[in-house]
Amino acid sequence: MVLVCFMWSISGIVTRSLERAERFEITFWRSVFAAITVLVILLVQQRGRALASIRALGWPGLASSFLWSIMFTCFMLALTLTSTANAFVVNALYPVFAALLGWFVLKIRPPGRTWLAMLVAVAGVVVMVWGGLGSGGTLGMLIALGVPIGGAFNVVLMRKYGKSVDLIPAVCVGAALSALYTLPWALPFKASTYDIAALATLGVFQLGIPCALMVIVGRHLPPAEVALISLLEAVLAPLWTWIGVNEVPHHTTLVGGAVALTAIFINELVSYLQSRRRIT
Repeated sequence: MVLVCFMWSISGIVTRSLERAERFEITFWRSVFAAITVLVILLVQQRGRALASIRALGWPGLASSFLWSIMFTCFMLALTLTSTANAFVVNALYPVFAALLGWFVLKIRPPGRTWLAMLVAVAGVVVMVWGGLGSGGTLGMLIALGVPIGGAFNVVLMRKYGKSVDLIPAVCVGAALSALYTLPWALPFKASTYDIAALATLGVFQLGIPCALMVIVGRHLPPAEVALISLLEAVLAPLWTWIGVNEVPHHTTLVGGAVALTAIFINELVSYLQSRRRIT
């Protein structure tokens, strides 16, 4: 899951280098290449059964596909209607939604340390983006809610059905649906050849592969753990823009990121030590 967050977090530094592509076109091409990537994974993994695995998704797979498509689309749409900081604050609610839904549906009650880590980490993310928070953009923030809510339902589906149904094809279908949703607003295409290459990189390494890996993670980790670790994306993204384009983050970004990172690390360390103690 940590590797997934590293891959997710490259989106900012790549999109900052784009020449002409705009938000809906970014989402469209990224989703197209993500769908192709996951389809190639399925073709390699299952050889002649790739299309059969898509047809065999059943209702859990179709639900997961729809949720992926909402997650892939809502954040970019929210950015057109509210500030980036507002959208990140809404997305930081993901661990809370996932923990509550996992508790209600799967009867997996997160330990007290995880609740504490979630509250501290969410507070850290809020501190990170505090300087960019703006008023207004209510519609954008409501649309941004589609990401944490969709993610929470999706990670619960993965945990409940992931061992009996292969949900990796759902990522492919979800990306295809996202491309379909955004196509009307992406036209006419403005992306340069360089933009297409950059968006292909995002589709492969920032969306397709990590989301397929997350499906595997979701079979084993509790929803609250998956969602808590996912906050690493918000911590890592400013780091790459600092390293790559010398965009020095505000001191509140560093403080908030350190707080969130510490909370996540301590929670996972305690979890690891407890599991070792049970084994021995």
